[in-house]
Amino acid sequence: MATPTRWGILSAGKISHDFVSSILSLDPKEHQVVAIGARNLAAAETFAKEHNIKNVYGSYEEVVKDSSVDVVYIGAINPTHLNLGKLALDHGKHVLCEKPLCINVRETKELLDYAKAKKLFLMEAIWSRSFPSYKRLKQEIANGSIGEVKQVLVTFGVPIANVDRLKLKELGGGTVLDIGIYCIQFALHVFGEAPLKVIAGGHQNSEGVDDSTSTTLLFSGGRTATLVTNSHVKLPNEAFAVGTKGTLKLREPFWCSTTLETPQGVHEFILPEVPKTFNFGNSVGLAYQCHEVRRCIQNGLLESPVVSHEETLRIATIIETIRKQIGVVYPQDA
Repeated sequence: MATPTRWGILSAGKISHDFVSSILSLDPKEHQVVAIGARNLAAAETFAKEHNIKNVYGSYEEVVKDSSVDVVYIGAINPTHLNLGKLALDHGKHVLCEKPLCINVRETKELLDYAKAKKLFLMEAIWSRSFPSYKRLKQEIANGSIGEVKQVLVTFGVPIANVDRLKLKELGGGTVLDIGIYCIQFALHVFGEAPLKVIAGGHQNSEGVDDSTSTTLLFSGGRTATLVTNSHVKLPNEAFAVGTKGTLKLREPFWCSTTLETPQGVHEFILPEVPKTFNFGNSVGLAYQCHEVRRCIQNGLLESPVVSHEETLRIATIIETIRKQIGVVYPQDA
């Protein structure tokens, strides 16, 4: 009988809470959370008590040294991803790292190359790609149900300008890294290739990170994606793939949508139910990507075709191009 995939969690923050809670929807014979580590032991102990986790540590190092851990989930703040990823890989652990994988292209390449050299699995946790709605959307495009897709339209706006993780440069803030990545990955999911050109504009906050952006991605074959982010106002938060014969629409919240509208009808995808309170909407769907991580590790894969290393690098390159056109520079760019 196959053994369970044993997870170690780095960081006891809100997204880690949701990730671990989502695993309750999975078969415990396949997925188990066996360790939690935080910079503050008391925070880790509180987290462990709530989630019934056996091994509790007041440092990230202790988690990756735990021999019972197969794969780590990195839920810590953006600027720590490179070092925590390398730390886990140094200790022979596979890695699922929250998006964005790293702050810039240079760091992203460094971590991807590091994982390849260590011959260990690494995946950026773009959970959207594992949702049933995203898989169905891809099938609809492949089946030609809307003809040739010529235009993508997607907006992501929520009034979170005063949230530290978004507004502060030292936390890797900015709308493109935080929410714009979802718009970018949707465009790439639809078109399946890198854009030929990126044209972007936007506004910076007082900290020097973007709080709103408008981006045009130009693809081969006369195809275009229009992406908008804003941290001051709520936008429709829907995603459209517009073809010569019709339109596909992921209803709000498009990044974790349970509803896909097609010319033939509406498809609903019911999320699992677990007895937990979540910090973010539809977060029980974080568990979908766990199936993919387990499948890849069991088959000896070092990356997932759902979010390949090439795709992660494409996304990082687009993000960096957008923010440089707006004038956003992080310390990591030096």
